[in-house]
Amino acid sequence: MELLPTELREQLPKLYEQDGSEDQIVYIKYFFPAGNWTWFVTEGEAKGDDFLFFGYVIGLEKEWGYFTLKQLEEINLHGLTVERDLYFKQENFSSCLKRWKLERGG
Repeated sequence: MELLPTELREQLPKLYEQDGSEDQIVYIKYFFPAGNWTWFVTEGEAKGDDFLFFGYVIGLEKEWGYFTLKQLEEINLHGLTVERDLYFKQENFSSCLKRWKLERGG
């Protein structure tokens, strides 16, 4: 599965385009099926031969930050890799976070 197809790449706002928004729109959700890691992507753009994302990452910590497509592609634990949520519908961040919490029973 392609993590960043052309149509999503073209829809995604460039870095800082949602800066100052109280409730940013999340365009892509990535997850790692063998753990709790989730990436909610709000912005991104090509940087050299990679693609730099900005979004909310739920992993060891829960925080806003930058990560790259190559970083996501390099994650591989016994053949399990990061996946893009194919059923994800773009929505504001607060709704994404509520849904994520509900999916985990809390």
